[in-house]
Amino acid sequence: MAKRIFQKPRGTKDIWGDDQKYFKYVRDIFENVAEEAGFLKIDTPAIEDTKLFVRGVGKETDIVSKEMYTFNRSGNSLTLRPEGTAPIVRAYLEDGMQSLPQPVSLYYFSNFFRYERPQAGRYREFWQFGLEVLGDKSPLVDANVIATASRIYKKLNIKDISIQVNSMGCPTCRPKYMKLLKKFYSGKVTKLCADCKKRYKTNPLRLLDCKNEKCLALQNEAPQIINNLCSACHDHFKTVLEYVDELDILYELNPKVVRGFDYYTGTVFEIWNASDGAQNSLGGGGRYDELIQTLGGPSIPAMGFGGGVERTIEEMKKEELNLDFPKNVNIFVAQLGSKARKKCFKLLNDLLDAGIGAEARFDKGGIGDQLKTASKLGVEYTLLIGQREAFDGTVIIKDMASGNQEVFPYEKVIKVISKRLNKNS
Repeated sequence: MAKRIFQKPRGTKDIWGDDQKYFKYVRDIFENVAEEAGFLKIDTPAIEDTKLFVRGVGKETDIVSKEMYTFNRSGNSLTLRPEGTAPIVRAYLEDGMQSLPQPVSLYYFSNFFRYERPQAGRYREFWQFGLEVLGDKSPLVDANVIATASRIYKKLNIKDISIQVNSMGCPTCRPKYMKLLKKFYSGKVTKLCADCKKRYKTNPLRLLDCKNEKCLALQNEAPQIINNLCSACHDHFKTVLEYVDELDILYELNPKVVRGFDYYTGTVFEIWNASDGAQNSLGGGGRYDELIQTLGGPSIPAMGFGGGVERTIEEMKKEELNLDFPKNVNIFVAQLGSKARKKCFKLLNDLLDAGIGAEARFDKGGIGDQLKTASKLGVEYTLLIGQREAFDGTVIIKDMASGNQEVFPYEKVIKVISKRLNKNS
């Protein structure tokens, strides 16, 4: 009987090879942008109390009602985190961050889990990068988060994006708008998709961002929340747009952008692929001024953004960006003979101790095979030690581009290679 070959769970993926290069590229650029803007990194646990998401994200949202991985242990209900904002608010309250100078600006690059149908760019374990600013209600914070999110994609050289902006109002004006919305849809419920028939009763705002063709036509006729804002929300949103205009960032007002979580209030926005529109949202965010109080804290305003790593990488590949991935290994060490092998083993470790990326293949017999390996790795130089070099304490430095070879004393090799690599960088 054949041995069983274990497979990864459906909706997950192994990240290695070129995908790992893309992940590192995105992570490095995102973290540089975030830290240059004054954000501090935070890592929260992968598991949280289930009630954190039920209360924070919303019991009737798709995530909580259909997509969470929840399990019970010793009477406690725990959930693999499906999103990043609620855990950060929990940390902000639990770790006493409200005693720090406000606002507190945090960023994360983490994996999340949702039980949804796997498809292109959507996984059951997926990665997101995100920004959160807690403790400031200024419109300038909203504009700055939008600007920072825009800068991330600009630094990644993604050109085909569109920023969609809206306001979801507040507890003062949103209830009145919800009545208008329900009144508009009241005689049209039979025309809605199955999910929206449920949303009409439990979460009417989600009627506006359904992607089902049956619902799209009705959305265009529905009343717009931006025309029903209270004076405070209107003035706040107007000021946000004025700040964004000051930066010459292109955006579109889109009344259909309402986001999927209950905690959003006021400014909301999404980053779209300009060609695919809402079908391929790369990320989004908004203000969540009520969430901290909902989770047991004081009334503290906040604003955030989250971007999908897999979707961002998919977009980078789609646009066929010419990325200059940093090379960690520039040197290959080759040897011939047992004595030379020992010398090469020492040389390899001397290079690594000096912070020079290097590799060797001690199982390869001939110099020819080792040089083929060096060519496949794309190194700049190969250092060769044969029986003669091992005897007289020298090393051959071979320039892989030109083919030129020079002989140097062993004790000078590290200095020579360091100088050449710095000259080429």
